[in-house]
Amino acid sequence: MAYEVNLIDCDRTAELLDRTRRLNLYRMKADINGICIELYTENKDYIDMWADNFYHMTDHIRSHAKIYCLNDSSVDLHAEYDISTFTMFLFNFDYYGWIKSVALGIAGNILERAHSIYSVHGAAIDVDGIGVTLIAPSKTGKTTQSWGLLSLDNAHLISDDWYFVQFGVGRPRITGSEKNCYIDADIADVWEEYRPLVTGVKFDNKGRGIGNVRWVRGEGSVITKTAMHKIILLKRDPEDPCDVRQMDEGDALEYLESHDFCNPHQLIHDDRSIALRREFFRRYLAQCSVYMVNTTSPAKETQEKIRAIVLSP
Repeated sequence: MAYEVNLIDCDRTAELLDRTRRLNLYRMKADINGICIELYTENKDYIDMWADNFYHMTDHIRSHAKIYCLNDSSVDLHAEYDISTFTMFLFNFDYYGWIKSVALGIAGNILERAHSIYSVHGAAIDVDGIGVTLIAPSKTGKTTQSWGLLSLDNAHLISDDWYFVQFGVGRPRITGSEKNCYIDADIADVWEEYRPLVTGVKFDNKGRGIGNVRWVRGEGSVITKTAMHKIILLKRDPEDPCDVRQMDEGDALEYLESHDFCNPHQLIHDDRSIALRREFFRRYLAQCSVYMVNTTSPAKETQEKIRAIVLSP
């Protein structure tokens, strides 16, 4: 994680809230899988991106959690989190992507602890009613490959970055987290069909912006739910000659744990939270077919290998 998260008590929260009352802050609520997260910031661009990124929550609903963006030249980049009230203070955050991830992390904390609904930092796509997810450490091609899968016939996007899982009867049920995607400016360098999407997006100082995949794939190309069938883990290991292999639950869980569940945006790492996530992934993996794909080949070659998994019976 690029920033440190410090846990604080109610006295520190009261002190910081008093500071915010002297500021003129924009504010907007988001609906993240039924959790109301409210953003406060002096930066209008952040509010605009937030509005494009997330489903809206009516102002008549009281927030479950709040995020305050504060500028203070006397301190370094960091976050302070009061988990008792789910209030987060972000100091000197100059990148919307971190704010988005914090919002998802807080929603994940609430859902995990109170509702047995779990977070996955991964992409999820429905292909002919079959849920497929790509989960991977950073820089192994998750986003590139998920957008490649989206061009399959009858493919629908659930999420390209983060989704929620709930167990019940049958397959694990998953729900998307965002209305629109936070995309990289270079996505069209690999998949030319997304060029019209990129030309219509305003990009930030990190070369990322909020893109509406419906502009390219049409209305109905984004859906909110599916049932998960196939989990594809990615790695980039030039020392491993094996491109694709099916995995058992134990090996897959060991890989995920060794990479902090492939989620650099977890806000809480106490023993209880880690145990909850370990048990969740054990159950999730056991209920799906699991594969490992090595992404050392060129992106389009890797895509063909992934599609072979997705389209197999």
